[in-house]
Amino acid sequence: MTPQRIGFLIWPGTRPMTLALAEEALEVAGRVHPDVSYELSFFQAQQPAAAAWQLPGGPWAGALEGCQRLFLVADEPPQALPSALGTALKQLARGGCVMGALGAGIYPLAQLGLLDGYRAAVHWRWQDDFAERFPKVIGTSHLFDCDRDRLSACGGIAVLDLMLAMLARDHGNELAGAVSEELVVERIREGGERQRIPLQNRLGSSHPKLTQAVVLMEANIEEPLTTDEIAQHVCVSRRQLERIFKQYLNRVPSQYYLELRLNKARQMLLQTSKSIIQIGLSCGFSSGPHFSSAYRNFFGATPREDRNQRRGGSPFELASAPAERG
Repeated sequence: MTPQRIGFLIWPGTRPMTLALAEEALEVAGRVHPDVSYELSFFQAQQPAAAAWQLPGGPWAGALEGCQRLFLVADEPPQALPSALGTALKQLARGGCVMGALGAGIYPLAQLGLLDGYRAAVHWRWQDDFAERFPKVIGTSHLFDCDRDRLSACGGIAVLDLMLAMLARDHGNELAGAVSEELVVERIREGGERQRIPLQNRLGSSHPKLTQAVVLMEANIEEPLTTDEIAQHVCVSRRQLERIFKQYLNRVPSQYYLELRLNKARQMLLQTSKSIIQIGLSCGFSSGPHFSSAYRNFFGATPREDRNQRRGGSPFELASAPAERG
């Protein structure tokens, strides 16, 4: 059987685990089933920094042709995409190459318009930013998506989930099951499963009233409920609710709620271009000064200072010339 050539186009900063998960699943498939054959090729999208771990493969230029599937791999949104590389990727897609993205690899695909009208799994950290930048892409909170000739995984262990789904699609569920057993994977997760871990795991508690209260808070960020209203909704007294929060989270409900809203505001500040006033209002603050004061008290800097210090440059720009690589 002629091996199918699968390429991985890797950006600097990609963690070894991301590649290892994909590579191991495909190599194990070949070991457990002699008729399964993949030829893996690795290409560097940009010259890595000297301090970075040594990326596998060599430069991409002139080497992408012949890939039947190509995965773009990045653990953070790339800063720039050389125009020559953009042209090469579009040509590959037009030629019938199945295009995939692992983690932040969805950014260059979306920038090139190669995800327009497709579902794509977006890591929860980037969902606000991605939705604002690429409204034509159907961004999801799924672990992974297989939409026609576009494949995407949100990152982390979901990379392995996507590879198992691809093996099942190529060769059947029996092979995917054999690979998962070889890798001691507890279960094969479906792509449509959501990324965030269960709330009770995040809270470190399974107290039902605490879980119900926090779910209400997360669903009412823009128009916060009062502590009395939350207590009424979860059918406990205000005093009982305060005792539960103090016991399990070491803070009163109003303090936890405020921190929840401020963390959401910070995520929006760093990921979207919305004004500070818009962000404050959407996170339940009645005025700019109120938002700025609460933010400074919690984070030690005003919203404007934090955005200027931490956001840096644009998460993704199309480079105008090859000289801008790296």
